[in-house]
Amino acid sequence: MGTKIEYVDSSHMYATNYIRNSKAIAVLWAIFSICYAIISVVAFVTPEWVGDADSDIGGRLGLWQVCQKDDLTDSCTGRLEELLEMQSIAFQVATVFCGLAVATSVLAICCLLLMVFMKSTTVFHICGWMQMLSALCMVIACVSFPFGWNSDEFRKVCGPESNRFEVGLCSLRWAYPLAIIACIDGFILATLSFILATRHVRLQPEPQYQSREINNAYVTDVASIAGSRKSLNLQPVLLVAPPHIIF
Repeated sequence: MGTKIEYVDSSHMYATNYIRNSKAIAVLWAIFSICYAIISVVAFVTPEWVGDADSDIGGRLGLWQVCQKDDLTDSCTGRLEELLEMQSIAFQVATVFCGLAVATSVLAICCLLLMVFMKSTTVFHICGWMQMLSALCMVIACVSFPFGWNSDEFRKVCGPESNRFEVGLCSLRWAYPLAIIACIDGFILATLSFILATRHVRLQPEPQYQSREINNAYVTDVASIAGSRKSLNLQPVLLVAPPHIIF
C-alpha cells in the first residue's frame, strides 16, 4: 500500500493561517481591554493625581478626594454623593467624564458575551464604538482637571501660588500620567476592534479535479492524442510534409 498524498491549495493554507492569527489578536485585544478597564478604575478612585509629598502636610488630590496626612494616618475628604457640592466645576466635569469612561470600558468587556448570540463582526463594532467613547471621555477628564487648580480646595494643599495649569507647590503624581496612558490605550484598542470587525476571510470553494481513466489496451490513436492533449494541455501541432526531392 502506497502513501496517500493530499494536495492543498495555497489560498486555503494562507486563509487558515490568517484565521489563526486573527484569533490570537482577538484574544490579545480582550486581555488589553481588561487591562484598560482596570487602569480606568484605578485612575478614577485614587487621590494620587496631584500632591505635595515633601511638605509636612503631605496633601494629595484626586478627582473627587482631598487627602491630608495626620500623625498616624491619612484623612481623606470627599464623596461621590457630594459631587454637586464641590467648589470647582472643572473637578465636577472631570469626575463625571472619568466615571463615564470607566462605565463604558467595563460595558465593552461585558459585550464580549454577546458573541454567543451575535456575529463576531457586530460585537467588535459595538465594542469599538464603546472604547472610542470611553477614550474621548477620559480625554475630556484629563483636559478639564487642570482648570480647577485655581480653586480654594486646591490651594489649601498646593499653596496660593497655584493657578490654572500651575500646580504651585505640588507636583503631578502617578495617577494623572496613568489617565493619559489610558486615553492612548483606549484609542488603540478601538482602532484594533474596528480592524478585527472589518477584515475577514471569505474562503473560495475547493477546486474539483476530474480524473478520467482510459484503458490503454483498447485506446485508439485519436483517443490517445486527444487524451494526451487534454491532460497535458498541449496546443495542436501543425505537421508539414517533407518536400519532394527530384533527382
